[in-house]
Amino acid sequence: MYLETPPRLIETKVFSAMPDKFRRKGVRTDWADANRPGVPTDSFIEGPSFDKDGNLYIVDIPFGRIFRIAPDGEWSLVIEYEGWPNGLKIAADGRVLVADYMHGIMELDARAGRMKPVLTARNSESFRGCNDLHLASNGDIYFTDQGQTGLHDPSGRVYRLTSTGRLDCLIHTGISPNGLVLDPSETVLFVAMTRDNAVWRLPFMQDGCVSKVGRFCSLFGTSGPDGMTMDAAGRLFVGHASLGHVFVFAPNGELIARIKSCAGPNCTNVAIGGANKNRLYITESGTGSVLVADIGELNS
Repeated sequence: MYLETPPRLIETKVFSAMPDKFRRKGVRTDWADANRPGVPTDSFIEGPSFDKDGNLYIVDIPFGRIFRIAPDGEWSLVIEYEGWPNGLKIAADGRVLVADYMHGIMELDARAGRMKPVLTARNSESFRGCNDLHLASNGDIYFTDQGQTGLHDPSGRVYRLTSTGRLDCLIHTGISPNGLVLDPSETVLFVAMTRDNAVWRLPFMQDGCVSKVGRFCSLFGTSGPDGMTMDAAGRLFVGHASLGHVFVFAPNGELIARIKSCAGPNCTNVAIGGANKNRLYITESGTGSVLVADIGELNS
């Protein structure tokens, strides 16, 4: 995973944890029964994304909730609805888009306190279970349709919904496609394939299709890579859902740093924040905590 220099270790601290008043202790859900059987689940947070005012939005999948965390760490409930919000991204114009496992791609109207559909099916066929999304600079929405796919059923899909409304299926052989992110030039799409324990690299051709798809990196563990982000230097930050780390890869695929959780092992998703874009915020889903790490030292 590295050539000569071992990866740098970066520590984390807890930025904020879900208050007890929001935890649903002892409540059983269908989502937890299917995805965390036998594990008490009072919340499962993911989907961190910052608005223009520095508020961090996150989702709580099993209970259909979206929260706003203020810069001082205070939590407020934005909405609770009948759904399983999984990934969340805030567009430059302030739109809050959600990949909902139950409903497809949704939009949150925070002022009205309601969810409205953006895309709920393809050719009248429901999605298997949308997981995460990424917004391109031109308004295109890339998203994963994961469902319960894996090595036993490599049929997960990766889609692009263009700003003109056209839906393109880029991949239909995904092994549990999860987090995804474009590189700075927006000519390559990276997709975490959780059950393959790998990140796939999808180069775009001139016609917008993908070809010569390959594994950018391989990992290990009982789960796999989950949410991802990329900085302006092209370094890929990969949250691992069972190893308690975020792994940082250079543009050539070399592991250059590991960011260690100070809470639990379920580092599911990541977002870059801070005034100088030098902080990495991590959802540790098992404990309902948001961690923060100083990634400015990667430039030193």
